Amino acid sequence: MADTTDNTVTGEANPVPRKSSWRYIGPGIVVAATGVGAGDLVATLIAGSNFGYTLLWAAVIGCLVKISLAEAAGRWHLSTGSTLFDGWASLGRWTTWFFAVYVVIWGFVYGAAAMSSSALPLQALFPDVMDLEWWAIACGLVGLVFVWFNKYAVFEKVMTLLVGVMFVVTVYLAIRVTPNLGDAFAGLLPVLPDEKDSVLNTLGLIGGVGGTITLAAYGYWVNAKGWTDTGWMKVMRLDNRVAYITTGIFVVAMLFVGAELLHSANVAIASGDKGLVQLSDILADEYGSATAKFFLIGFFATSFTSLIGVWHGVSLMFADFVARYRGDEGAAGSGQKVASGSRERSWPFRVYLLWLTFPPMVLLFQGQPFRLVIIYGVLGAAFLPFLAGTLMWLLNTSRTPREWRNGPLSNAMLAIAGLLFLILCVKQIWDQPWSEFF
Repeated sequence: MADTTDNTVTGEANPVPRKSSWRYIGPGIVVAATGVGAGDLVATLIAGSNFGYTLLWAAVIGCLVKISLAEAAGRWHLSTGSTLFDGWASLGRWTTWFFAVYVVIWGFVYGAAAMSSSALPLQALFPDVMDLEWWAIACGLVGLVFVWFNKYAVFEKVMTLLVGVMFVVTVYLAIRVTPNLGDAFAGLLPVLPDEKDSVLNTLGLIGGVGGTITLAAYGYWVNAKGWTDTGWMKVMRLDNRVAYITTGIFVVAMLFVGAELLHSANVAIASGDKGLVQLSDILADEYGSATAKFFLIGFFATSFTSLIGVWHGVSLMFADFVARYRGDEGAAGSGQKVASGSRERSWPFRVYLLWLTFPPMVLLFQGQPFRLVIIYGVLGAAFLPFLAGTLMWLLNTSRTPREWRNGPLSNAMLAIAGLLFLILCVKQIWDQPWSEFF
């Protein structure tokens, strides 16, 4: 039986270590698929089109930074037996208020964005079937039904299949454009482009590689897989590395496409998901309609994995948040609750699923409210500094068993991540049109 002392939860005294093996891999694939959305691919394409291979090193560093954050979240779950929200709650009520406001506003706006992103490639593939808004609603409803009626094991298998599609498409495109490998290797040297705001653009690329709240959800997926004690620590670390190697391949492949297909021809595409539709038109002109359709299938896989990943992972976090807030149980054994599947069958899980699906449909027809979008942008920018800072706090105190606290490398990586995301947060807040807000 687990016991709790000073918010530290331990299970068995000496859990039997599992040998790290590829056959256990799962949550890492899920977090990679969810974290890399259409927006990440567009940002990387634009970086490649603007700067060629110059910022390849920044994409690699972005993966390393996110590895440190996801590993820290997974380590907290496994070493304490509690969930990340239990840790946040131990730091004070301010964490509860931040998460509550964030998850409500973020979910409302993100729901519409995820549905639209998944709908764009479908409308491009089947232009005469129905309007974009109805494709978006269909994607949201399919995601809702899939997550509502399936548990983690099925969810992971479907995500793995879609990641396979993403992998084949992105690697095929990277090979198809015939990358200049000499320039690519030169791009691994940390050099800044000779452009205005090059530092901030570079930091933005580093910070945008794969995931925001999904990094926090990683620990919940680790528990949902059935990993609940330190015996799974080596497996989790291998799984996490696989996640961000996979992410790195996606990002590097799309940077190759941007550098070769767009930069060399001096072609610009729009920011946002519509840039990928433009890319499909360019691919059709260069390589034929079959390649363009193949890309659109990969575009859909990228967007839809982000949709169902958030529908599952953030709903799981919300269910844990509500259980903790209601005082249904203490921190002891909360990781086991996630592993048992009871969180996925709970009413808070399903209420948040409905929140992600139905209210955002209003935004599909009316556009996104100006003030709400600003608040959404600020909260989103603040989440990763919050995550990095609280993980450093939790993993350097008695809340974590001594053996599993941060070492110098973990502290350095989390400090770099926190500083990076704090700079990007300040920039995001500074860039908002506050004079029009009031």
